[in-house]
Amino acid sequence: MQAGGDLFPLPSKKHSTDVAGNECVSRSSFGSFNFPSPTRLEEASSFKEENPNSQTLVGRLYQMFNKNNDELAATSAKCPDVSENLCTLDNKEEGSQEEQSSSSSLSFEEMMRSMEMREQESEIPSKLPGVAVDRVFAIAPRELNLILFSPDSTFLKSLIDTQGSTELCVGPWKFHNGGQSLKRVLSFIKAASKLVKALKTTEEQTYLKADGKTYAVSCTVTTPDAPYGNTFRTELLYCITSGPDLPTGEESSRLMVSWRMNFLQSTMMKGLIENGARQGVKENFEQFSSLLSQSVKPVDEGEKQVELGSLQLEPQSDTKLAFQYFANFTLVSTFVMGLYVIFHILIASPSTIQGLEFIGLDLPDSIGELIVSGVLVLQGTRALKLVSGFMQARVQRAKGGDHGVKAQGDGWLLTVALLEGSDLVAVDSGDCSNPYVVFTCNGKTRASSIKFRSSYPKWNEIFEFDAMEEPPSLLNVEVFDFDGPSHEATSIGHAEINFVKTKISDLSDIWVTLQGQFALACQSKLHLRIVLNNTKGSNVVKDYLSKMEKEVGKKIKLRSPQTNSAFQKIFHLPPEEFLINDFSCQLKRKMPLQGRLFLSARIIGFHADLFGHKTKFFFHWEDIEDIQVIPKTLASIGSPIVIMTLKSGKGFDAKHGAKTQDAEGRLKFHFQSFVSFSMALRLIMALWKARALSPEEKARIVEEESKAKNLQMSDEDSMDKNLHVDDETEGKNIQSEETDLSTGDDDLTMSIAYSSVLSIPTDFFMELFSGNELDRRVMERAGCLNYSCSPWESEKTDVYQRQLYYKIDKWISRYKAEVTSTQQKSRLPDKNGWLIEEVLTFHGVPLGDYFNLHHRYQVEDVSSGTTGCNVQVYFRVQWSKYIKHQKRITKNITSNLQERLLIMFSALEKEYLSEQ
Repeated sequence: MQAGGDLFPLPSKKHSTDVAGNECVSRSSFGSFNFPSPTRLEEASSFKEENPNSQTLVGRLYQMFNKNNDELAATSAKCPDVSENLCTLDNKEEGSQEEQSSSSSLSFEEMMRSMEMREQESEIPSKLPGVAVDRVFAIAPRELNLILFSPDSTFLKSLIDTQGSTELCVGPWKFHNGGQSLKRVLSFIKAASKLVKALKTTEEQTYLKADGKTYAVSCTVTTPDAPYGNTFRTELLYCITSGPDLPTGEESSRLMVSWRMNFLQSTMMKGLIENGARQGVKENFEQFSSLLSQSVKPVDEGEKQVELGSLQLEPQSDTKLAFQYFANFTLVSTFVMGLYVIFHILIASPSTIQGLEFIGLDLPDSIGELIVSGVLVLQGTRALKLVSGFMQARVQRAKGGDHGVKAQGDGWLLTVALLEGSDLVAVDSGDCSNPYVVFTCNGKTRASSIKFRSSYPKWNEIFEFDAMEEPPSLLNVEVFDFDGPSHEATSIGHAEINFVKTKISDLSDIWVTLQGQFALACQSKLHLRIVLNNTKGSNVVKDYLSKMEKEVGKKIKLRSPQTNSAFQKIFHLPPEEFLINDFSCQLKRKMPLQGRLFLSARIIGFHADLFGHKTKFFFHWEDIEDIQVIPKTLASIGSPIVIMTLKSGKGFDAKHGAKTQDAEGRLKFHFQSFVSFSMALRLIMALWKARALSPEEKARIVEEESKAKNLQMSDEDSMDKNLHVDDETEGKNIQSEETDLSTGDDDLTMSIAYSSVLSIPTDFFMELFSGNELDRRVMERAGCLNYSCSPWESEKTDVYQRQLYYKIDKWISRYKAEVTSTQQKSRLPDKNGWLIEEVLTFHGVPLGDYFNLHHRYQVEDVSSGTTGCNVQVYFRVQWSKYIKHQKRITKNITSNLQERLLIMFSALEKEYLSEQ
């Protein structure tokens, strides 16, 4: 080490000494760096006193070499203080390293005990959106934690070997933040898959909670070498909690592993990344569960027993029931008054017969005696009513409810646990009620037992519904006040649980607020736990489609997981909802709106995206009261109309899509212009009958089905052949399919089809969109037969919209094609011209259900002094489904469009010259 004014290179960041004669060094962003000795510092200080103006220059030079160190001062005069700060920082770093070295010397069990001693009463972290594992094992939580996360456990090494990964490197557990958190880092090379090469994977595991009974470990997984690997992280949460008590007396643990994707930046491949991650997590944790089951015995209980196993029916003895009925002022006062009267009779002498009395009839001799007699009769009546209610309660309690009735069959099993109620007050008296609960789902009911004389009853009863072929849509809950078998029960309140709008996981433990004027005033609530299980697994969808195929009489293709995911994303549906089919059609309101009708087992939904304005809604099949078919008319643009009438009070979330609302409050929805009308109608009727109709109503509908068959189109069979896309094509292009369903057309660019200056004024050009005789003649010359259009109607300020219908001439297309079009016109901003947007839908054309054609006409005046207008026409083909020959079809559409535009504008110029 050199002294005086010599400089020395920095050896390392750990080397630090005091200022009294030794150098204090630190690492900067440049690696090795030199500081002046104390002698040089003193010279600099004297130099500062003599030349104050040079302080700024010295300070700036000093900062240039130390710009990344926030602890250094701005001038050379403060360098001794800087050295002291650097020494302090180095001492802190050394202290942190000493803390890590001391924690590494502790065993894992000692670290756990240390965390348990420091553990505060913190809440268990809430689970992440996706659940990969949710099982119960016959082992204590502490022991399961050791198996999964102890450095001495062989489970992790076995799991890595099972998954085919290599080069496992596990770091030690270390305390951080003063011992508040415990972390470790592990890395390995993940085995290559069919799509992705072998990847280096890094996991950082952190204990969030460890109190001896509950353990929560957060894990962040990074794969930077994966495609777009720098844009996302996979987050896992391991939660180990105490499980239900086992019959053998052993301890049990519930292990739940949840996960989510955390995107650090936006990417167009987000959907593909999520789908790939979902499949990878599913496969990895299937191996995880299988391997763990070999080491630890899993409890042979399903999710239902795990959620509801801790519930125990609370027995109610005759003594307790009698106490509830008879421990009140009415009965006590009646008993006291009765004893008083009996004692009076024993000690009093018989009165003489007087007035209207005779032997056996003793009338009151004064007003006071009359009042006392009335009070005694009233008290006796009330006491007799209590005794009668007690006897009825014993009988009803012996009958019980539907608690313990086991479900039958395979499919969707619904289990409801009724725990307790709150503020269930009698409607008539406002006193304690005799509540019981009735659950209704898919036409089947389950009733609870009656809890007498209780506004805060505790049931702890479990109700099971028989297996259903499709997941239920609604669970209706109604609470009644029992007032004897001869009296009609009074409703305290009701509630509706919508399985389509609510995730099943959110129903595992909920308080349901009852509806009704009196229930809302009293804030009446029910505490429920709801579990929905699928005993058929993935076969439930195939079985349901097979049933629908028999009803419809045509093959229904199973949709891909990506299509189902996009469908769920559009309408915000739960994961168990699956798409059956979708059709292109128009929603008839004030103006027809082109979109797609989506059909699933529980809902019917409509989605449209016209000129960037999105419209979507859905309602349940059970909400539909009637479906009618109106034959094709001129008003419906040559297409039959399907009218769906909802039940009164239903579907108000979809009110913005209804055509009308009748006097009874029923909404009516009109759908028309189906490309494949008979197929759509048969499937709609089959799904409606399966969900909403009773057996008697189904028999009535069967008699009317023959009328619907007359509406079949002659070319339906040929259309269905062309519309069929083989499974291999769909599998190769699942990404395109999902994109078309989940995103609009805002990001798509339009190609130019025509651009020229016409020798006609702009006003005359707009006659082409006026609907007059000139418009009709020009369109007929362009091959548009039976041309009809609706008048322009104002959509909003300076924006107008109309509908078109025409047939395409044979010289343009050999098919009997029909076209329905929606046009929207508006003024160009800051320009003297017009903008016309148009969306065309083709009917009767092979693959016409797979695409829409978008046009954009932009016309504006040319420079002043000349007669003419500048016309530009843009177009694009919007595909709703993927097919093999998209480029070929697009090329054919482009050539036909350019030819038609030339004919139209040439005819328009001739019309203008003929009028001059």
